[in-house]
Amino acid sequence: MKKIIQSALCAALILGLNACANNEGASNVGNSEATNAKTVVTEEELGLRKENLYTEQGIEPVKADFTKPAPGMSKKFARSYENAPPLIPHSVEGMLPITKNNNACLGCHTPEVAKSMGATPIPKTHFMDFRSQKMLDHLAQQRFNCSQCHVPQANVKPLVENKFQPDYRNPNEKQKSNLIDTLNEGVR
Repeated sequence: MKKIIQSALCAALILGLNACANNEGASNVGNSEATNAKTVVTEEELGLRKENLYTEQGIEPVKADFTKPAPGMSKKFARSYENAPPLIPHSVEGMLPITKNNNACLGCHTPEVAKSMGATPIPKTHFMDFRSQKMLDHLAQQRFNCSQCHVPQANVKPLVENKFQPDYRNPNEKQKSNLIDTLNEGVR
């Protein structure tokens, strides 16, 4: 008799849950109709961009106040986190597009001349072929396009409030990369 009652209770529970899932018996679950009415979310509501996601017509980029000073004349923004690619603190007018045969960044950021130019030197990771795990005496072919990771710094209002504060293991990492030393951290 006890098993029959337990089976009946389980069946009732399962049927009740199915009824709620199918919106039957909604009166037993509170104001479920109001809740279910808002469960439909449009694609435009999912992200920060509120325009039609299937066209670029009428879409304008964010109005940004890009840094205008010439190289060496502007204040650098802090890195976003340890080993983050630093932002470009100067105008890139006339320097883009970067190609394998035309890269104006190398004139100031090559390690041999960077200090005398007051520029951030290209880190050792850019002189490493990750496929062969060998250091090179020239810029790795995969790293010629600086603007793939580095972007001009700009004063823009964040779309979402961000309270993130980077935690550097070493204060020097605010100014330079130690990625070559920590590349395989946690892998071995």
